[in-house]
Amino acid sequence: MKKIVGLLLIVFSFSAQAQDAVKAKALLDKVSAKVKSYKNIQIDFKYSLQNLKENVNQESKGNLTLSGNQYVLNFMGVTKLSDGKKLYSIVAEDEEISISNIGSADDNDTPAKMLTFFSKGFKYAWDITQNIKGKKIQYIKLTPISSKDERKQILVGVDVATNHIYNTISVAKNGTKITLTVNSFKTNQTLPKNQFTFVPSKYPKYYINKLD
Repeated sequence: MKKIVGLLLIVFSFSAQAQDAVKAKALLDKVSAKVKSYKNIQIDFKYSLQNLKENVNQESKGNLTLSGNQYVLNFMGVTKLSDGKKLYSIVAEDEEISISNIGSADDNDTPAKMLTFFSKGFKYAWDITQNIKGKKIQYIKLTPISSKDERKQILVGVDVATNHIYNTISVAKNGTKITLTVNSFKTNQTLPKNQFTFVPSKYPKYYINKLD
């Protein structure tokens, strides 16, 4: 009898986990659909990197304007501008601009993909719910399927009122923890016509490095 009860508990446990995984994936699918529905997105965010073993603690802020595969990302002193065909990496401190064709470099981590990276390649689990600054944030835990992935797990915090990402907390196998927190999320803004156009005349003294 005890064996039967124990077996039933295991079956119910697996069933509950499976239901949670389906529920977690469904919520993230809503997030992806919401992101893809917007004409454009503007985000201000905070970046934090910590590794207690190596005594590393870094913080920075950035902002992103995104429309389809076009974007302008300002982060850590570098402006990355994509017009959909070429990527311009502008480093003001060095007065240098690198130009590459989209697809010729490793562009798997473009901002557009960063907002929907969780669509595949992970096991999903329903995690904790927190109230943060008046917002109900539901966390989904992602575990990479590939053993080659350097990340141990990722928590994706979703604002359930808007289906927007509030933050992501990525923990690497070496103990490094990277947290991205969205401070503001605006959509369908009126953008200048040349928002994603590289204008060389703005950088008369810059060295231009064409990588392709």
